[in-house]
Parts: sequence; structure tokens; C-alpha cells
Amino acid sequence: MALSPDERTRLIESYAAGYGDVPAALEGIAAEEWEAREGPDEWCPREIAHHLGDSEMDGAGRIKMIVAEVRPVLVGWDQNRWIAVLCSKERPIELSLATLKAAREATLPLLRLLTDAQWLCAGTPTEFGRMTADDRP
Repeated sequence: MALSPDERTRLIESYAAGYGDVPAALEGIAAEEWEAREGPDEWCPREIAHHLGDSEMDGAGRIKMIVAEVRPVLVGWDQNRWIAVLCSKERPIELSLATLKAAREATLPLLRLLTDAQWLCAGTPTEFGRMTADDRP
């Protein structure tokens, strides 16, 4: 079911404001807290920060594919494998946060310019099945 223009605007503005929550949540974190886990299968703050940058970049690409391509297939990825393979302690967190911010800032104007017809364009994520920009997994 298509979202109303007001619902879309509200979600876009929430998306626009969301980046600020990330640095605020990480502000003042002590060095040892970057590796702290709440449970054995939980991610630590360092891994979460990297995941946010990686997934934001992927999401920005998916939005573009859905709008620009005809029936694109959007290949999913194993987020736990990405954490295990790509999120070493040596990877700078600042770059992942900068990636998150840049991808979001680059995507916002596109979201604000989409027509009603573009919001209904569909792609097929391998992990969810057919979706439009109005859908949420």
C-alpha cells in the first residue's frame, strides 16, 4: 500500500535527522567500551559503527537501483560475515561514520525529488522478495 505524501515527508525528515543520533550515542565512549558486548552473539560498538556505514552505503545503492533500473535484483549480504571479515580493530571508525553521513546526505535530495510513480518502482532483494520504495522489510 502506497504511503501518503505526508507519511513519506515525515519518514524522510526522520531519516535526515537520524545521523545525528549516531555520534551522540558514541560521544564519550571509553576505549574499552568499543569492544564491549552485551552477550556472546552481540556486536560491540565498533562493529555497529562499521555496520552502519556499510549498510547505509548499500541502502543508498539499492534505492538508486530500484528507481533507475527495470525490475532490479538486489543481492543481499550476510551482515555477520561482513562484521567478521571487514570490521577489524584497525579499520578507522571515523571513516565508517563519515561514509554513513555522506551516503545519507547524498540520498536525501533523491528521496525528496522522487515522483509518486518512482516511489512505486520495485526491485527484488534476494532476502525479502519484491519491494517498492514505500515498503519496509
